[in-house]
Amino acid sequence: MATSNRQWILRQRPRGLIQPGDLELVESPIPDLKETEVLVRTVYLSLDPTNRTWMNDAEGYLPPVGLGEVMRGLTLGVVEQSRSDRFKVGDVVSPMSGGWADYAVVGEDGLRAVHRFPGLPLTASASVLGMTGLTAYFGVTDVLKPQPGETLVISAAAGAVGSIAGQVAKQRGARVIGIAGGPDKCRWLTEELGFDGAIDYKNEDVGAALDRLAPDGIDLNFENVGGDIMIAVWNRLNVHARMAVCGLISAYNATKMPPSPNFSRIITHRLNVQGFLVMDYAPRAREMVAEMGPWLADGRVKWKVHVDDGLEGALNSLNRLFTGDHDGKLLVRVSEEPAG
Repeated sequence: MATSNRQWILRQRPRGLIQPGDLELVESPIPDLKETEVLVRTVYLSLDPTNRTWMNDAEGYLPPVGLGEVMRGLTLGVVEQSRSDRFKVGDVVSPMSGGWADYAVVGEDGLRAVHRFPGLPLTASASVLGMTGLTAYFGVTDVLKPQPGETLVISAAAGAVGSIAGQVAKQRGARVIGIAGGPDKCRWLTEELGFDGAIDYKNEDVGAALDRLAPDGIDLNFENVGGDIMIAVWNRLNVHARMAVCGLISAYNATKMPPSPNFSRIITHRLNVQGFLVMDYAPRAREMVAEMGPWLADGRVKWKVHVDDGLEGALNSLNRLFTGDHDGKLLVRVSEEPAG
C-alpha cells in the first residue's frame, strides 16, 4: 500500500503559458484516514481550459487556487482504502473537488460514484459522459434550444466540448458550422462528425468563410474562444439570435484582454446572450446519459480522447489546450485502470 503522494503545488501565478517554476511537483506522506474518509487513487486527471483560470488571482466562479496549495482538477479514481460505510475498496469514484495528485483523501460527502455505461471504456466517464458531455449537452439543449433548420456556429469545434455540442445540435435538426485550427481537424468535423461546414481559422479569413457558409446569417453560437473569432461570429448574428458563452479561451493565457464585440448589437438585434456553468447541471446528469448513451452506443455521436501518460508531465499536457496539439478530450493517465 502506498505511503507517499506526489502533488503539484502552485508556487506562483503564471503569466501567459505555464512556465517552469510556476508549479512544483512535491512528495508528501499520505495521512491516516479519519472516520468517513476515503483514500482515492487517481486514475485519470481531466485537463480543461478552466484549469488555467484557477491559477490567476482573479474573480471567478470558484476561488483561485492559493499559492502553496495543491492544484485543483477534476479527477476519476478508485477507492484504495475506506472508513466510509458508503464507499468500499474498488469503487470507481469522482471527487467533487479533486487535485493534481496521485492520491486524495476525501470525505464521503465529497465523492460521487461513477456508473459506467455498458460497452463504453472508462475514459468515456471522464469525458463524453462526464463533465465534458454535460457541458456540451445542456449548453445546446437547455441554453440554445436549437430548432430544426437553424444555423449554429461553434468555436473550438474540434475540442472536447465543441465536437460533442455540434453533434448534439445535429440530433436536434440544426445546421452546424465548426471553427477549428488546421485542415485535419476541419476534415474530422465534416467527414466523421457530420458538421455541415468547417472553417480553418489558421489558414482562412473567418469572416469571409462565415459569409460563404452562412449567407443568411447565424441563428445560434456556442462560444468557446472569444476575441477576434467571437467578433467575426457576433457581427453576423441574426435578429433574435442566441449565444451560449461556455468559455473564452483566447483570454486565459493573455497578458492583456483580447478585443470585445460591439455590445450595442444586443439591443439592435435583440440578442439573447447567456453564460453558463456545467456545475449548475450536475444534478441533471441522468437526463444527459439517458439520451446520449444510446447515441454513443450506436455511433450517432462520436467522441475522441487524447491521453498523456504520467502526472509528472501534467504541465506540458495542459499547455496542449492552448497550442491545439491534441484531439478531443485531454486526459492524463496517472495510474492504471482498475481491473474489470
